[in-house]
Amino acid sequence: MFSSELLAANLLSPMVLAFALGMLATVIRSDLDIPPALHTSLSLFLLLAIGLKGGMAISQSASGTLLIPLLGTVAAGFVTTGLAYGVLRKLVGLKRVDAAAVAAHYGSVSAVTFIAARDVATRSVGEVEGLMVALLVALELPAILFGLWLGQRGGHESRLWLSLREVLTGRTMLLLGGGLLIGWIAGPERTARVTPLFVSLFDGVLMLFLLDLGMAAARRLRDLRKVGWPFIAFALLMPIAHGIAGAWLGTALGLSVGGAAVFGAMLASASYIAAPAAVRTGLPEANPSLYLTASLGITFPLNLSIGIPLYLAAARYFAGGS
Repeated sequence: MFSSELLAANLLSPMVLAFALGMLATVIRSDLDIPPALHTSLSLFLLLAIGLKGGMAISQSASGTLLIPLLGTVAAGFVTTGLAYGVLRKLVGLKRVDAAAVAAHYGSVSAVTFIAARDVATRSVGEVEGLMVALLVALELPAILFGLWLGQRGGHESRLWLSLREVLTGRTMLLLGGGLLIGWIAGPERTARVTPLFVSLFDGVLMLFLLDLGMAAARRLRDLRKVGWPFIAFALLMPIAHGIAGAWLGTALGLSVGGAAVFGAMLASASYIAAPAAVRTGLPEANPSLYLTASLGITFPLNLSIGIPLYLAAARYFAGGS
């Protein structure tokens, strides 16, 4: 059952309040500014930290526990991308290249939404499986490539390989995957020396990053008048549908309540780091105002505020809890 207490606890968390402060700073035209170099540094820290922590957890897990969730995640990436593309083409009325570009973002995943969901789930129901980081990496690639293929049918296939390289060598995939391998190979004992940096300081760094994202999201809200109500409805409703379905699928794949909730948040999220970089290379004719406004200006605040508690409630329901 959706809990008002859980919603209130999420909305009053330091991370969400930092995001709201960033939005407020932009609305009132404050001179508050996060330098681009600091934004990059914060994102590098967060990506490496979550990869490292996930790798340490996987090193302590039983072998063979990853295969079925991994296959389910890859399949989910294709399905969510295809569903988003179909809705955007048939119901919203976008042209093919724009629908494919937006679908690539909605089939992919937001690492920051993942971090926020994991934090809420951990505080509410206990520790979340470390393998979720591996699933995060697995969801990124197929969704982006399928979205680009949908937009490139009939020509420009060479761009697909350029986009593949963009995704694989981009900082999101490199740091998440690299951190995962480092944590898995080194294990908890050998990584103990860096734990004070990457674990103890994690929440404070996340607050600064969300403060900056709040300012960026508020700037994107100015573009709402350009996209139309059907598109806004898509950016609000499609994530909810993906998130609830993801909570069900996560439960069916054998994840814990917290893991299923995080999995739902992953499917509900929209990428605004890896996907934009790949789309700029693979579908340069697509309109950036559409996919950036939807993913960062609408869907990210939705998930951060009410979406994550909703997916946790759904995961509890599918697991047979209250």
